[in-house]
Amino acid sequence: MPIKRQPNTVCIFCQEGVDEVTFRDYEVLRKFISGQKKILPRKKTGSCSRHQRKISREIKRAREMGLLRYRGM
Repeated sequence: MPIKRQPNTVCIFCQEGVDEVTFRDYEVLRKFISGQKKILPRKKTGSCSRHQRKISREIKRAREMGLLRYRGM
């Protein structure tokens, strides 16, 4: 079977020129969480490594503040 490759995607934060990702933008952060409330990997989100690190850090902060749910709850 041939391996299916995803087309190269551009990071939406780099494309729009966004420097800061904050935990207060929980509507934006919800796009990077799966149905089981797990943080999606870079391959699925299409974000660059710098923004992926910021996204995961801010998702964790939003969970601590109670804006996003944890996985088990």
